[in-house]
Amino acid sequence: MKITVDKSVLENILLHLQPFLEKKDTSQITSHILLSTDGRTLYAKATDYEIGLVIQTNSVNVEEPGSLTANGKKLLDIIRILKDEEIELTLDKDTLHIRQKRSNFKLPTYKSSEFPAFPTTDGKPNIAINSHLLIESLKKITPAADTNNPKFELNGALIDIKNNQINFVSTDTRRLALVHIDSQNDHELSIIVPKKAIIEIQKLFADNIEIYYDNTHLVIKSEDSLFYTKLINGKFPDYSRIIPKEAQRTIVLPKSVIVTAIKQITTISNDLKLTFQSDSILFESLSDDNIEAKTTVEIENGFESPFILAINSRYILDFLSQVNATEFTLEANESNQPFVLKDQNFKTIVMPIVI
Repeated sequence: MKITVDKSVLENILLHLQPFLEKKDTSQITSHILLSTDGRTLYAKATDYEIGLVIQTNSVNVEEPGSLTANGKKLLDIIRILKDEEIELTLDKDTLHIRQKRSNFKLPTYKSSEFPAFPTTDGKPNIAINSHLLIESLKKITPAADTNNPKFELNGALIDIKNNQINFVSTDTRRLALVHIDSQNDHELSIIVPKKAIIEIQKLFADNIEIYYDNTHLVIKSEDSLFYTKLINGKFPDYSRIIPKEAQRTIVLPKSVIVTAIKQITTISNDLKLTFQSDSILFESLSDDNIEAKTTVEIENGFESPFILAINSRYILDFLSQVNATEFTLEANESNQPFVLKDQNFKTIVMPIVI
């Protein structure tokens, strides 16, 4: 294999592949990227077995087609220090030569035939959803997805595909985020996508994508790339049972005013108590230290008697960071029961702190 490619093209590809490499054990072939050509197109692949990405480009001059592997991090380190000019990559026996004028580097390779195979889209059903809606939905529920939970199914997000709708759901057991999308689908299936994959999808794709799935993989194709992730095997909690069916108290709140008030209190404590009066909301810190923070916001809410909610500020701020409107809705029943934050088709159900 022998190709020449502009530095900026190769560097950009290698940067996108870094999150998909095995980092801990560089003796594994998954610490390598696979470069291959069919005569006109360069394909670059990386995978850690759990998630994978292949990027293709025609901005390359192929002198000899073929394939090779190379340590993805070391190759990027070399490309970064070279000048913004063409780079030549040549496979000679088991060694990759990287040349640019008088500069020459060598990297060992593995057998290309040993590189892990990627799943295909053949025979897989398609998710009929607008690309922007998919990315926006995943972005909204990502903060509520757990990390390193012993219940593996909570370390990701549920995509619950029904005949006439798709629900995107995540929970860390203290809150549950839900986005509802109307969609006509030929197949019904519930899949759990790992949090790492959700984050990478948001970085990689913007529009013009095709989404395929089966019981083990989710595959996303765009014009110049293919992404896949293994799905989490488990049973996601029955989220419909967690959502309150009705609310005794409902109030529409101004986003910016609430964010400002909460951030004032979080200088002292992340846990705070909200006291809803008929014409105001009192924000107070909940702290074991002998320190106190208070602020009051004048808001007519119509509550006939004072109502108290004790909450983790991060849960509200995470929700509001995904709200584009100037207002949002809070629905609550009793002080010790879950309450709901709503913005159109996006809601977060939060367990209050019992005081």
